[in-house]
Amino acid sequence: MSRIPPHIVDEIMQTARIEEVIGEFVNLKRAGSSLKGLSPFVDEKTPSFMVSPAKQIFKCFSSGKGGSVVTFLMEKEHFSYPEALRWLADKYGVQVPEDEPQTAEEIAAITERESLYIINEFAKEHFMHNMHEVNEGQTVALSYFEERGFRPDIVKKFQLGYCLNSGNDFTKHALDKGYKLEYLESVGLVKSKEDRHFDFFRGRVMFPIHSISGRVLGFGGRTLFTDKKVAKYFNSPESIIYNKSEILYGLYFAKGDIVKYDNCYLCEGYTDVISMHQAGVANSVSSSGTSLTSQQIKLIKRYTPNITILYDGDAAGIKASFRGIDLILEEGMNVKIVLFPDGDDPDSYSKKVSSTEFLDFIKDNTQDFLSFKTSMLLKEGKTDPIQRAGIIRDISQSIALIPDRITRSVYIQEVARQFSIDEVIILAEVNKLLKNQLAKDLNEPLIAENPTLTDTQPTHQQIQVVANSEEVFSYAERELLRVLVQFGNFAIEVESLNEHGVPKPVEVTSAELICHEMEKDELFFSYPLFNKIHKLITEGLANKTLYKSSYWLRQGDAEIVQFVSEVESESEKYELSPLWLSKYNIHTLKEVDKLRRSVIDHIYYYKLKVVERRISELTKELSLIESDNMIEIASILIEQGRLEGVRREIAGKLGRIIL
Repeated sequence: MSRIPPHIVDEIMQTARIEEVIGEFVNLKRAGSSLKGLSPFVDEKTPSFMVSPAKQIFKCFSSGKGGSVVTFLMEKEHFSYPEALRWLADKYGVQVPEDEPQTAEEIAAITERESLYIINEFAKEHFMHNMHEVNEGQTVALSYFEERGFRPDIVKKFQLGYCLNSGNDFTKHALDKGYKLEYLESVGLVKSKEDRHFDFFRGRVMFPIHSISGRVLGFGGRTLFTDKKVAKYFNSPESIIYNKSEILYGLYFAKGDIVKYDNCYLCEGYTDVISMHQAGVANSVSSSGTSLTSQQIKLIKRYTPNITILYDGDAAGIKASFRGIDLILEEGMNVKIVLFPDGDDPDSYSKKVSSTEFLDFIKDNTQDFLSFKTSMLLKEGKTDPIQRAGIIRDISQSIALIPDRITRSVYIQEVARQFSIDEVIILAEVNKLLKNQLAKDLNEPLIAENPTLTDTQPTHQQIQVVANSEEVFSYAERELLRVLVQFGNFAIEVESLNEHGVPKPVEVTSAELICHEMEKDELFFSYPLFNKIHKLITEGLANKTLYKSSYWLRQGDAEIVQFVSEVESESEKYELSPLWLSKYNIHTLKEVDKLRRSVIDHIYYYKLKVVERRISELTKELSLIESDNMIEIASILIEQGRLEGVRREIAGKLGRIIL
């Protein structure tokens, strides 16, 4: 088996989650910041097998075995080291070359990646040496961090340093060490102009940016000059080892506490994170001044589903970050907000109060994102009805991103309460957004056109409507059968297309028309008695036999006789007196006098109720499906959309308008 390149091994180890892998073999339960279960190596009744998601290690106290996720697979599945790595690569979708790189380009690519890591590690050590051992670094940089209130242990923990202001101190040392100029330029540590090479971060304090495994990917550099023409921060350019959209500053140091406290505090900058750690809130990270990305959110989600965002008083910056909150909601995570007093951020506020007061402030001022967003937006349009409507739509868009149905329902209720608006209105807006997005994702416009509400369990009113609709359906079914029994042998005139496609009048019996329409749409009566009568009529038509009402009354089937007796007695009960014509000269039409219209109306009314009944069934089915089962949801919504079109077509033939 070919050797796996080191950079691929590193990618596998960073991607694999030990709790997920071991969870396939052991039933793990949370125990503080760790997970506990019965040992897979020995027979035991009391759990002694521990997994640390933060450290990505396991320990079996019964057998003494322990190590990484690779070690576990080697012990449990008796894999070799390469086999365990390839198993993990396959599970997490990491591409592993089948053979050793053969081309010079492939070998160079691997060599370059490893060289960049080595250069960054050298740079980190060099900058730390400058700050602690060189006079300029001690005077300028170390004193700066001391003035900012950072303790020596925190400065050491985050491996802070300083790039001398001489212009080429780092460049000279790196080249003397034999590092290639092209690699130094690739990671952005050295810039070249003609034949001159100089330090990109000269005169700046340095913040190393680590991967979750602790390797240095790049740097942030802050100037100590007050010249406004000089950028306050410089960051390493993106390279084959550094993609800023996939990195969170401080995560390497914070991941253990994030798991322990099941929450991640998200700050804006480097010093915010460092100050949070110094204040005892070590489960803190930063997006390093960039807009939050879905990759960064997924990184946090590995350790916790809970994020608390820390804001300063900059309203414009807060509004700009709402897109990031939406991304968090889209991942199904829980978002809370802490707003610091105007003019303060986590760094500055932590220096004004004690650690206890700082922690109390965060605890007392943590609020739900929805309440926070609502209050922020209402400040701009508190009394303007149009702006308030826009705010409700904006918040509804955020709610629609939440994948969990129950969480959505809670937020819908809260928005309705805050704005004193009917909950159904918010629900309708959220559902519209959900369907529009699903229609877009699946390229199925019928989903967006479907007006059926699909998001919540049926309310009492909705259940009552469904119950009433069942009564209406039964009535439509009974009335169609009544016409079939009473007037089945009566002739009516309908239009039919001849061989040239031209409509012409033809005469058929009511029974022939009704049975033809039901057979065409594969319909049958749901009530067994009705279905039995319909089947007898269909068989009679096949034998060219038509039945009068009197035929049914001679049947030996008591149920059939009872039904026909009922419909016959009903018609007699409401028969109009002959006096309307003889005495008052008022002509009244009986059903038989307008039979064609009556038969056609009953056919279409019955079809309409069949369609509406199916739409109701689909709505109930949809309320029981898990929100992440997108394929089944889409299938039901597409069918609902198609049925809504049929419903409108039938309603049109009945002369109705269905909104």
